[in-house]
Amino acid sequence: MSASAGGPGSTGLAAARLRLRVVAVALAVAFTSMGVRLIDLGERASERDQPRPAATVDGEEQPARADIVDRRGRLLATDVTTYALAADPANVGDPALAAQALARVLGEVDAAELERRFLAGRRFAWVDRELSAEQLRGVMELGLKGLHFLPRRKRIWPQGELAGHVVGFTGVDQQGLSGIELALDRRLREDPEPLVLSLDLRVQQIVHEEVGEAVKRFRARAACGLVQDVESGELLALVSLPEFDPNRWQRTGPSERRNSCTGNIYELGSLFKVITAAMALDSGKVGLSDRFDATEPLRIGRHRIRDDHAKRRPLSVPEIIAYSSNIGTARMAFAAGGGEAEQAFLRKLGFDRPLAVELPDRTPPLLPSRWPEIVAATVSFGHGIAVSPLQFANATASLVGSGRLLRPTLLRLAGAPEPGPQLISQRTVTDLRWLLWLTVEKGTGTRARLSRYALGGKTGTADKPASQRRGYRSGEVVASFVGIFPIDQPRYLVLVSLDEPKGDASTYGFRYGGWTAAPVVARIVDRSGPLLGVPPTEGETLQALRERLLVSETPHALTGHPEERLAALDAGR
Repeated sequence: MSASAGGPGSTGLAAARLRLRVVAVALAVAFTSMGVRLIDLGERASERDQPRPAATVDGEEQPARADIVDRRGRLLATDVTTYALAADPANVGDPALAAQALARVLGEVDAAELERRFLAGRRFAWVDRELSAEQLRGVMELGLKGLHFLPRRKRIWPQGELAGHVVGFTGVDQQGLSGIELALDRRLREDPEPLVLSLDLRVQQIVHEEVGEAVKRFRARAACGLVQDVESGELLALVSLPEFDPNRWQRTGPSERRNSCTGNIYELGSLFKVITAAMALDSGKVGLSDRFDATEPLRIGRHRIRDDHAKRRPLSVPEIIAYSSNIGTARMAFAAGGGEAEQAFLRKLGFDRPLAVELPDRTPPLLPSRWPEIVAATVSFGHGIAVSPLQFANATASLVGSGRLLRPTLLRLAGAPEPGPQLISQRTVTDLRWLLWLTVEKGTGTRARLSRYALGGKTGTADKPASQRRGYRSGEVVASFVGIFPIDQPRYLVLVSLDEPKGDASTYGFRYGGWTAAPVVARIVDRSGPLLGVPPTEGETLQALRERLLVSETPHALTGHPEERLAALDAGR
């Protein structure tokens, strides 16, 4: 029921009871709200714009939503009780005096506007839709007639912007409007038990800090950073920048609230060579001992495919991946079956449909409508195909983990998930892990190398497509790095994508993923691995990885300069 304040002529007993109610209500609000940042719900709408809600006419609170917590029980979202203040203008006495007195106590209420509401000739008028404990106490002490305190449930998000894109936010009537709050709205309304997410706020904080620092340093437009368990598919961190605080979501625009990890799709460039390598090796038509000519650009009709890190010689399959050769990757794709094989493999990975994950903001992949030879070539190294960072990460985690398709989830799993369909053989899984280790050890990913863990990974840099014409924008790229650790027995995948980074003096102006994103992944791994209980890689493991590698030095056929050559010793398949 609503609490009504009596007038100055009340009896002493009534006044005493009133004071007791004041103290009780104020203490309840104060203790409920302790440690919680109450947010401004925006402009107070007039009663003409906002009719009195049925849920508060009789003073009853709105239905509660379940709490949302991380995997270790830390609070991400909860309900608190606040009080709104309304008036029956016919009973407030002198409207002008009452409005002035309330404005002095509430501070942010305009006395003239409040007086106008009182004189509108209606029996209900909003005064303030959310009172602090101090304001509640002050209004009660005024002793004005005709005021009603209406208990209301308010959703708050104690972690603020740290997990805003994941948790989301609700509207004034407690309905979910984005994130988990929207995707699992019915669950949160109907089941009072806390909803436990897969997120680990310790890891989320690390990713948020490291990716945020990279965005600032390289002046990136946006970014995504995530950590996924390659055995269960659980996401321990999912960070989208720019961030937003769900407690103040009205102050942000749609672009800030858009999830860069799931709602944006990108051409991810050479990251896709992981997928092409898995497809080619598993086809049985390409082996680690094979070599493909990358001496000259690859001509397909009127098009030419070139290498950014050109070696201008035949390359072994390990060199194609480690040095990120577009020419070699396209030749591998053609050897494995070309566009037809690519399309079949991408369907197996789920790239023909939106990613199934507990978020409403999911943009499906953009695949070519036609698949001529030039498209098959460019898709092999990540151009002409656009996917969200999370969808690519999940595919890679599936390939380097068990070789079975994972289902990514933001919910903590009670047990082992149901195994997905087999994508590639265990032999291909093992070879793929070794190729990714080699990329960090000797290739384009050396800036991700760590002393604590054997890390495998792949760099990727892709020009951004032009929006108003065919072709690509000059100087605007998406730079990424995907890392897996420990690479001999993978536990976690870490992906960082930077949208339009700018190189600085320390990168010699380079925007490549190997210069900008790879070191960020390394720092995330180095900081989060010990927290997650991942032991350092032992020397014997590193030795076993190195024993597969044959390094030789041979004069280059064109320049005559000695050059390091890489090959796999046990390349027979």
